[in-house]
Amino acid sequence: MEAWMVSLCFFSLSLIIYGANAEPVQDKHALLEFLTITRPTRSLNWNETTPLCKNWTGVTCNHNESRIIAVRLPAIGLNGQIPPNTLTRLTALRILSLRSNRISGPFPMGFTELKDLAFLYLEDNDFSGPLPIDFSVWKKLVGLNLSNNRFNGTVPVSLSGLKRLQSLDLANNSLSGVVPDELSVLSSLKQIDLSNNNLHGPLPKWLLRFPPSSYKGIGLIPPGDVTHFHPPPPDQTQKKPKPHFLGLTKTVFLLIIVITVFITLLAALLFVFALCYLRSKLGIVKDNKLEKKGMMMSPEKFELRMEEANNRLTFFEGCNYSFDLEDLLRASAEILGKGTFGTTYKAVLEDATSVAVKRLKDVAAGKRDFEQQMEIIGGIKHENVVELKAYYYSKDEKLMVYDYFSNGSVASLLHGNRGENRVPLDWETRMKIAIGAAKGIARIHRENNGKLVHGNVKSSNIFLNSDRNGCVSDFGLTAVMSALAPPISRQAGYRAPEVTDTRKSSQLSDVYSFGVVLLELLTGKSPIHTTAGDEIIHLVRWVHSVVREEWTAEVFDVELLRYTNIEEEMVEMLQIAMSCVVKAPDQRPKMSDLVRLVESVGNRQGSLETKPEKEASEISTPSKT
Repeated sequence: MEAWMVSLCFFSLSLIIYGANAEPVQDKHALLEFLTITRPTRSLNWNETTPLCKNWTGVTCNHNESRIIAVRLPAIGLNGQIPPNTLTRLTALRILSLRSNRISGPFPMGFTELKDLAFLYLEDNDFSGPLPIDFSVWKKLVGLNLSNNRFNGTVPVSLSGLKRLQSLDLANNSLSGVVPDELSVLSSLKQIDLSNNNLHGPLPKWLLRFPPSSYKGIGLIPPGDVTHFHPPPPDQTQKKPKPHFLGLTKTVFLLIIVITVFITLLAALLFVFALCYLRSKLGIVKDNKLEKKGMMMSPEKFELRMEEANNRLTFFEGCNYSFDLEDLLRASAEILGKGTFGTTYKAVLEDATSVAVKRLKDVAAGKRDFEQQMEIIGGIKHENVVELKAYYYSKDEKLMVYDYFSNGSVASLLHGNRGENRVPLDWETRMKIAIGAAKGIARIHRENNGKLVHGNVKSSNIFLNSDRNGCVSDFGLTAVMSALAPPISRQAGYRAPEVTDTRKSSQLSDVYSFGVVLLELLTGKSPIHTTAGDEIIHLVRWVHSVVREEWTAEVFDVELLRYTNIEEEMVEMLQIAMSCVVKAPDQRPKMSDLVRLVESVGNRQGSLETKPEKEASEISTPSKT
């Protein structure tokens, strides 16, 4: 009997453990039904066979993966009404974002089942009809955005029961009636927008603590202004004015003329304003923020209504990100670097996701050619190539979105901090960088029938992934950019001698640039650097001169000279690098050969041993050059 009970306990425990880690099957089926009916224009990686909590775009599960707690599907082209008995089955849902789609119909009354909702974003859709009368079922709501729809009726008084509400946006609808004074009890409310509705009546005093933009474009009367409600009675003793011009008095007739002229001028001004707005519809970068310039509505709203969504972010198949252009434009951002083809930012989105955004400059290609090149770039999937996740094209802005690499670039690791607190790159890491970069560039060269060129190989475009292997980025852009003048294109020291027009870069000029990167890894010096006497030194020329004088040991980074058993490998890598930077392009090796050569050196390295402390200190002072 005791053995039977022990077996039963173990069986029950296994069921509990399995249930705690099992996939939320019912939630999964509900989402698949929702997707089938709404038919989004952007394909999602949702299917029955893939793990929901780990892979599905826009879906977040709780800590034990037993329920879905967040669904974020902005700007993916959802159509029609929200099908009943689909999303409402996700009863553990806390965040729901369906903004910037094409969803129509009334407010989904079945949402009353989602009692744990804390954030509901339905803005920039085509919802219509009245808002729910009773909002009290969503007592946990913190953020509610229903703006830019066609909701009508009154502002529900029941909103006053949402004691946790911090943000309320009902702007750009057709709401009428008065603003309920009962909303004054919402002490936690930090942001409200009721603008551009048909609301009227007195302006509640509690609303005055918010900026005027929160209630612009509506007919609310400021406190103390009662003339609209108690007009003075007409003076019966005054004489009636004589009729004039088609039965109108002269005063009325002149007033009509003035109003007509005013309306005509106003229409002309609005027309000019609209033209200016169309020319500046996207944001500029100001104070290290990606900001919107002159936007009267969200970018998705503008594209959806005015340009049939032709200018949205374009995501590549398999991308797991669930954000849209508006998310990107209002994300906090810091500059990571300014390069040959533009400025790169680290953008941190509302859900704490970090991405790298490259803002291109001097793009010469038209929309069609640009998109074709992006499809080529985005089609490359390789562990040593930084994958392009999405891109954006408009007349004024061209953006590229990548994963953010927290380990930084090779340039920052080599040259960013040479002080006392520096963590040096050891030989093993430098070899992993060299091998990874070689493999990545070789993979790029195989694309487009073996014709694709990186065109901008340099250490600031090589990153370390989670395994500290080199990954190359910023490739394939020379085909869409304007040409750079030779002095500008050569100033960084990576450009091959034969390249006088960046648009005519070749795979062999990529090899030259890769050779410069190898020299950086070996010497620890920048491609162009200055001595203590402010003499400008070109790395390739300097290495040639030192080797010619048979002072080869002077070439290597003092941080590498600490190790006792890598001299032979360093010399071999130097020979490989020198073969890459020869002046005659046809004498340089191909990247496929370089992968084999670099790997043969890297695979021979044994355990790293450092020299005794005294001996290491004697070689720790860099040479004057």
